[in-house]
Amino acid sequence: MLEIKNLVKSFKKVKAIDNISFSLNKGEIAILCGPNGAGKTTTLKCVLSLLKKDSGEILINDIPSSDRSVRETLAYIPETPDLYPLLTIWEHFKFIALAYNIKDWTSKAEEYIEAFNLVDKKDTLAKELSKGMKQKVSIIMALIHNPDIFFIDEPFVGLDPQGIKEFREMMLKLKNLGKTILVSTHVLASMDEISDTMIIMKEGKILEFGNKYSLREKYKESGSIEDLFFKVIDVNQL
Repeated sequence: MLEIKNLVKSFKKVKAIDNISFSLNKGEIAILCGPNGAGKTTTLKCVLSLLKKDSGEILINDIPSSDRSVRETLAYIPETPDLYPLLTIWEHFKFIALAYNIKDWTSKAEEYIEAFNLVDKKDTLAKELSKGMKQKVSIIMALIHNPDIFFIDEPFVGLDPQGIKEFREMMLKLKNLGKTILVSTHVLASMDEISDTMIIMKEGKILEFGNKYSLREKYKESGSIEDLFFKVIDVNQL
């Protein structure tokens, strides 16, 4: 579904991404994790062609990610929701439906706003929403056009415990529908139960990539994926 080969991206003399490679399969939930400055967000933005890579290949179903034909198969949920302050929640969903020429979208949108407890806020302007509510709207906007791959940057920022639970459940539903999900996050505990794969980065390089159970076995770590993350970081500091 997604294949990255020898990806490089620099900002002046600093290599933000230093020759990384990994691939993800259909119906897989992967965590992209690492300390601040590891290159996580830069990686996502290169995959989405929001940043121009220096070199390397990014393929979506064997098609270069820069090809406009793959755009409709992707969705990006940024860390900071980018909403129009004078549009209501419902108008944001209508905007996405018009942008992607989606005909029967209203019943799906109704289902999502109910799942995220936004029914009574449907006609509220974006500028009047809390950060957590804006994040929920951003998530639903990504769901409306039914993409194959979701790229999500720090999804739990601003969400309350109920919102985190709802979002995890939504990711599991998407996984069961065969969607591929790549989540960049520091909140590893919230992804422990539902994730399949870990991509651990540091200073633009990939320290480890693989199934979380295989990595636990390799590092003799039986605890949480957060414990596994810190062990990988510690071992690679030696």
